[in-house]
Amino acid sequence: MSAGTAERMRDWAGPAVLSFGFRPFFLLGGLWAAVAMVVWIVMLSGAAPLPTLFDPVAWHAHAFVFGYLGAVIGGFLLTAVPNWTGRLPVTGWGLGALALLWLAGRVGVGTSIWIGPLAAGALDLAFPVCLGAVLLREVVSGRNWRNLPVLALLAVFAAANGLFHVEGGVGAGARLGLATGLMMIAFVGGRIVPSFTRNWLVKQGVDARPSPPMQGFDKVSLAVTAAALLVWVAWPWHVPTGAALIVAGGLQVLRLARWRGHWTRVEPLVWVLHAGYAFLPLGALVMGAAILAPDRVAPAAAQHLWMAGAVGLMTLAVMTRATLGHTGRALSAGPATTAIYLAVIGATLVRFGAGLWPAAASGLHAVSGTLWIAAFAGFAAIYGPMLLRPKP
Repeated sequence: MSAGTAERMRDWAGPAVLSFGFRPFFLLGGLWAAVAMVVWIVMLSGAAPLPTLFDPVAWHAHAFVFGYLGAVIGGFLLTAVPNWTGRLPVTGWGLGALALLWLAGRVGVGTSIWIGPLAAGALDLAFPVCLGAVLLREVVSGRNWRNLPVLALLAVFAAANGLFHVEGGVGAGARLGLATGLMMIAFVGGRIVPSFTRNWLVKQGVDARPSPPMQGFDKVSLAVTAAALLVWVAWPWHVPTGAALIVAGGLQVLRLARWRGHWTRVEPLVWVLHAGYAFLPLGALVMGAAILAPDRVAPAAAQHLWMAGAVGLMTLAVMTRATLGHTGRALSAGPATTAIYLAVIGATLVRFGAGLWPAAASGLHAVSGTLWIAAFAGFAAIYGPMLLRPKP
């Protein structure tokens, strides 16, 4: 952390939760992941339907792709960009205003029957648009051109959200939003996973080293993955799409293998990064198989390997690590943190199993939802106090 960043944080005399971008958005994201699952279960039961224009499945998809993931992306970028550019972070009431915009989006989508689709869409899109404008200003002012691709992905993510509202349900907008999130994992994860792994191996005195990030093979695998995901967004159920996803998944498996994750199995805070990233190629391989043989693998089950596995576990890994590091705590996961990692992995695999065994789907859905709620409620309980209180 730069001296200017630390000074800016010290100068802020208001609530600690508004002293750095990761604090409000990681807390809101974790709470929303648990609450939205509870709300969706209630919606499916018919006990208390939301006044939203989206059907329950569409609301569920939007809540997690654009609600939860949007919050985590905001927290990550508002924390990372000051380090990338050397400029001061967004703090205080400006940060609070961004958090309120995110909350307004959740309220707008949930009450769209009352306020109308245009107002709901405008409220929902206000956060990613304003976030993008703030971050673009910082990147341009800091002349940090190498990270412009991340902002380009954020712009595509916002456009996908707009398309979701235009379509009024699960379609190309939902696929584009998920694909953009996966590319963010592939791009940013391709930097942080080998870097954090190397740091840990050096500290442990292990001679093994991961391949340096963003080498030629990484760029090829990223390009192929981006192309395969774009084809999936446009033509999701065509045979060439399935083949392209399988090729991309294979390349990502090789990429992950180069990072020496098997050496990190004694430290959950490191191996969880590898496990979260592993769901990206696994999802690509299984989705490709589902497209080629839909009678054997349910595409919705395959998609949850991406949504719950890659997005859910990787974001949880980043939130826990960043919170520990930026609040001055040791970079090591205790039993409670390990438990919430395992709960997300369990939720993902059980949800995938529900697609393989339709006869047991109802019970497996309940188990998966319970594990998911436990994981993110656990994150809020364990890490909430760290996010709300000043750095010791």
